[in-house]
Parts: sequence; structure tokens; C-alpha cells
Amino acid sequence: MPEKNVFAGPYLEREGHLRADPAWLESALADPRSRVLPVWNSLNLVMGGEPAVPSSSGTAEDTALRAALLGVHEIAPQRTPELVLLGRRDGTDLFAYEIESDQPPAIPEGTRFAELRTVAALMPEDQAGLLGYARAMVNWRRTHRHCGRCGTRTVPAKAGHVLICTNPICQHEQFPRLDPAIIVLVIDGDRVLLGRQASWPAGRYSTIAGFVEPGESLEDAVAREVQEETGIRVDGIEYHSSQPWPFPSSLMLGFTARAVSQDIQLRDLELEDARWFTREDIVSGTPFLPPNVSISFRLIEDWFDAAAAIPLRELHAAEPGAQARR
Repeated sequence: MPEKNVFAGPYLEREGHLRADPAWLESALADPRSRVLPVWNSLNLVMGGEPAVPSSSGTAEDTALRAALLGVHEIAPQRTPELVLLGRRDGTDLFAYEIESDQPPAIPEGTRFAELRTVAALMPEDQAGLLGYARAMVNWRRTHRHCGRCGTRTVPAKAGHVLICTNPICQHEQFPRLDPAIIVLVIDGDRVLLGRQASWPAGRYSTIAGFVEPGESLEDAVAREVQEETGIRVDGIEYHSSQPWPFPSSLMLGFTARAVSQDIQLRDLELEDARWFTREDIVSGTPFLPPNVSISFRLIEDWFDAAAAIPLRELHAAEPGAQARR
């Protein structure tokens, strides 16, 4: 089985068949074993990550960076209807919860709010996936507080997975949505095409990406985005893998493609620069690569490792300042 991308994988049972069962939901919320994953200002609550220290018994305590889980009783009772059921993990029902506050909220000792993009690479993959799911559901709820048809306030149903318009004439139902985006590694012999945006850290280049437009197939989107951004024409488009990307609500669909032209022209000005890079360039440290939790890194990695003496992940981990650039 191919290796999973970060944020993907069966890290919990989603229990979709229970979302419309009010009696079960009431029981889950009353269960002292149930846990809540808070999200505040698009930040996830985490704990751990410190160096291991011996406990009183002489064994090292588990200090791995992980999701911080709160008891349902730690959430104000009037807010429990706003919890979003994520699913069940190891017999525990898990919910996401948005903390709506302009100021940093009070949190348990030993926890902190963190940007998932910067900590995902430091966490077990199942923990990163769980936090990504919570963040994505909270973002969807936050951006769909009103009906898209009539503008009336919405209320949650089915354990937070449906938002229903409160206008009795409308009653339109909204469901969680993802934005499909293609991401592609363009290959020309022993070199690949990478581009950079002006807002990225200095020296960082990545694969070409863009959103799929209405009336467009994934393959059409690959060819269009590459030509729009770099002027390069491609064929031989092949699917690689996908990655849920909760920043805020994308599904990245990874491809490889073969270049049939070589002259780069920055046509739509989305990129500050685009270049061809060889494996030797990457070994030398030019360019800096995207974070290793991203499908972009995975696309480059699979191409690089197919004809390299040292795996790319080992080279990437050894780069000076690699952690800071993730």
C-alpha cells in the first residue's frame, strides 16, 4: 500500500451513521470519557513536545507533541450544541469546538495554542490528522453562519455536520465543502519544474498548484495551471496521491506530468520565479524545499529518490534551519 500523506489516513472512526441519532449524541455528550478538541483563531490546542525527563519511577515520561483533549465538562453547558462530532478513537468520542474570543482564552496548564502547519511535522501522523479535521470543520462552521440563499442565520444539525437555514420558507441545508486543487510535479528528463511565490521564505520553491475550475476535469486543470503560471505545455499526466489540506479547506490532488516544452514564461504573475532543477541542485541545497508534511514535498521526494544515493528526507532533515522553515 502506498505511503499516506500527512493529515490523511483512518485515524478515527467517523461514525457518520450516529450523527442523526439525538439519543446517542446526548449520551456521548454526557459520557465523562468523551473529549473535546478546541480551536481558537484557527489554532489548535496541543501539549507536550518538551525533552523527555525521568519520572519519579525512574522511567522517561511521554512528552511527545500531541493534541490536547479536554473533557466535555470543561465546556460551558450552553455551548455543547455547538460541538462538532469528529468520531470515535480507541473507544472515546471526540468533538471539535470553536472558542470564540478576541483575547487568548484560559487553557489548562501544560497546553498551548499552535499553528498546525508549524507543528504537524513534529507530531505522530494520526494526531496531526485529527487536529486537521477539527480545524477544517471549525473553519467551515465559521464561514457558513448564514444561509447562502437568503442570508438568514443557520443552526447546526446532525452533530454539527449540517447547517440549516432558520428561515421557515427557505430551510436550505449546507454540508461541509472542500476546494479541490491540483498540484503537479512537471518532469523534463533529469530535471523538474519548481516555482516560488513572493510571500514565501527566501529561496523556497515548490511544485505548481492551483484550484480546479467549474466545468474542468482534473487533467485539464493540471495542463491549464502549468501553462498559465509557467508557459510550459505538458502531457503524460498521471495521478499520484491526495492530501486533505486544512488551510483552510483544500483537497490537494497530486499528479506528475511530462513537459513537452522547455522555455519558461511567467504568464499570470502568480509566481515570482520558476526554474528547472536537477537532483544535483537539490543535493547542493538549492532550492529550499517545501515543508515535508506537504504533498508537494512528497511529489519531489518520490522523483528524487528514484535515482538518488541518499533519500531526500535524510538530506532535508540535515539542512541547516530545516525545522525553522517548516
